[in-house]
Amino acid sequence: MQFNKPLRQGVLQKRYKRFLADIDFGQGDIITAHCPNTGAMTGCAQPGFKAWCSVSENPKRKYSLTWELAQNSKAEMIVVNTQHANRMAGELLQANLVPELSQWQELKPELRYGREKSRIDWWGIDANRQECFIEVKSVTLADDKCGYFPDAVSQRAHKHLNELMQMTRDGHRAIQLYMVMHQGIESVTPAKHIDPKYAELCKQAESEGVEFYAVKCVITPQEIKLERPVPVTL
Repeated sequence: MQFNKPLRQGVLQKRYKRFLADIDFGQGDIITAHCPNTGAMTGCAQPGFKAWCSVSENPKRKYSLTWELAQNSKAEMIVVNTQHANRMAGELLQANLVPELSQWQELKPELRYGREKSRIDWWGIDANRQECFIEVKSVTLADDKCGYFPDAVSQRAHKHLNELMQMTRDGHRAIQLYMVMHQGIESVTPAKHIDPKYAELCKQAESEGVEFYAVKCVITPQEIKLERPVPVTL
């Protein structure tokens, strides 16, 4: 995906109230931007990091800027806007980068499914005419080239894994897809030190047939594009 318009580059001053970030664009021009990331953003939102924002021309918006990208002290680019993970997953599913995630006969985003009528990120019919449910997670928590998910205890992530397991019990394919949105990450693993329950559920899900994949993206202020698969260790 390409950014339709050039992003404004500044320096992060602080992120607060989950949805807000103050960014310094130089010469005392500090503007509050919308932060489209409700997570802990550990290692992604340190004051002094470079920050890139998109600009909306919608006059009804309270904050015209949306914080899209960050660059840490190691010069590693990070996607702050978690909505881009689903977009990149959509590009992946229509590419041939991962054979197991290609050759779909039908694909739909945000489809309601399951007993709780949740929304699955992507639903598809694969080459074998099997129904498939794909849950997408954005991975940005990095430590020594390893990416961890989640970055905080997540009951929502627990629920999603339980729903994927139910899909396999019902005879369907179920996939947990991690989109690596941090250029310093070379592998992905459940964050047992943060959310041990999630790590346990991942192992259980694998034993029940849920498939796990991770794909890394190239990140620049001009575009985000698919790079290559990276290993998932459960």
